[in-house]
Amino acid sequence: MRRAGALWAAWLKQRSGIQRLLPGSGVMAEPGPGPSGEAEEEPPGPSPSGQAEEEEPPRPKKRRLAAGERYVPPPRKLSTGVSFGAEHFAETSYYFERGLRKVRPYYFDFRTYCKGRWVGRSLLHVFSTEFRAQPLAYYRAAARAGRLRLNEEPVRDLDIVLKNNDFLRNTVHRHEPPVTAQPIQILVEDDEVVVVDKPSSLPVHPCGRFRHNTVIFILGKEHALRELHTIHRLDRLTSGVLMFAKTAAVSKRIDEQIRERQLEKEYVCRVVGEFPEHQVVCEEPILVVSYKVGVCRVDPKGKSCQTIFQRLSYNGRSSVVRCLPRTGRTHQIRVHLQYLGHPIVNDPIYNMEAWGPERGKGGKVDKTDEELLKALVEEHRSKQSLDVLGVSEEDLSSSAGSKDTGHSSGCTEAAQADPAHENSCPAQDPEGQEIAAHLLNSDTNLETLENNKEPGSRGNGDGQRGEQSSEEKDPLCVECQLPRRDPAPRELVMFLHALRYKGAGFEFCSRMPEWALEDWEE
Repeated sequence: MRRAGALWAAWLKQRSGIQRLLPGSGVMAEPGPGPSGEAEEEPPGPSPSGQAEEEEPPRPKKRRLAAGERYVPPPRKLSTGVSFGAEHFAETSYYFERGLRKVRPYYFDFRTYCKGRWVGRSLLHVFSTEFRAQPLAYYRAAARAGRLRLNEEPVRDLDIVLKNNDFLRNTVHRHEPPVTAQPIQILVEDDEVVVVDKPSSLPVHPCGRFRHNTVIFILGKEHALRELHTIHRLDRLTSGVLMFAKTAAVSKRIDEQIRERQLEKEYVCRVVGEFPEHQVVCEEPILVVSYKVGVCRVDPKGKSCQTIFQRLSYNGRSSVVRCLPRTGRTHQIRVHLQYLGHPIVNDPIYNMEAWGPERGKGGKVDKTDEELLKALVEEHRSKQSLDVLGVSEEDLSSSAGSKDTGHSSGCTEAAQADPAHENSCPAQDPEGQEIAAHLLNSDTNLETLENNKEPGSRGNGDGQRGEQSSEEKDPLCVECQLPRRDPAPRELVMFLHALRYKGAGFEFCSRMPEWALEDWEE
């Protein structure tokens, strides 16, 4: 525990002072306090050419504050892009265990400006209504430990009323779910593009609970491929051909082909039963049921779409099917196959008992959307496999009783920067609540926390192999105390693979996955 406190102190010391905007890093500059409490400025000097620089226009004078009024600094400019640099990759390191790639827990800042609906509300009220993944006792303890900062000043009183342009920072001890240890294979790399064969279970970019266990971070940390532009995305559980552009110009050119539907995509999958030998075209509209869990279904109110299917082989129990999606709706191939009565063999959403005895064939679901989601979650909870869905207990509890407008578990959107959003501790299952109550009410743990206020990380970014150290446990983090069942590597594989991408002037293919070969045995 002392080791964790010392590491925490080292972490904050490393972050203190002035952080400059790193070229191409996409990192927001963070001014440190000067002697007067204002951000320090560098003295003016000659330009690189030796010529005197043009005099800047005078800055607007600060309005005189009324007695007791709190000053809010003006918002800072954010750099464009989502590139990640060496300082991000060095946040932590990987280790490999039983066929899984794991990330050592690390401290991370969730940052956000005050949202319009928060103005005039107390910080305590915002936490209690919008960030219910943690009990209020957690936020009080986090404030005492210096982990909550408002305009870079420690929050001492959660009753403080938020104002427009307030900048909030919440430091959390972050845990990421494991992914397959299967390496990312680089298929093509030239001056314009990087094309990889993405393993199943890896999100493309940081989202939800995933940050370092993503394609973008692994390519940057282990292959020195940085500042890549995402051209298209694959669901986390889908494997196969994934393209990145090296320049904005190339990204724009290929994106135009995608918008004009000039890009041909070919997938293969293994489905339940004997799929028809003739070509099958499915044009059923698809509706999103839940972005948070990532569930869709066929519905007349959904968006129009089309998928062409052709059987390649049948082994007596399952069929390998070629899929040509003509549109790009969420989970389009998986939902259409379910509707046809041939869901993907190991699909953790669309081949589950929660859909009923016929598992959604023909769009027949004898449940409301809410009942369906609850049944799916309970089915995975009973198998201790919520991580396979890409959600955690706290994700579910934080959205309970509110309209589901979060991001899908397929990680198809960039991660939010809310101060407590996606936090992986403490979990809100019954066991987690009990441990949370013990931790947050324990004088011993709070005393330890008060004495070791600043977070630290053992991460060195070198991707070294080794066992996770018990010294990484954090006194406030319930996730550190909860035993979690690791998924078996086979649980992280879904039999859906992006085989080929073809556009004007390019065509990229991967090898056929083993499970799609004719002589493969289940």
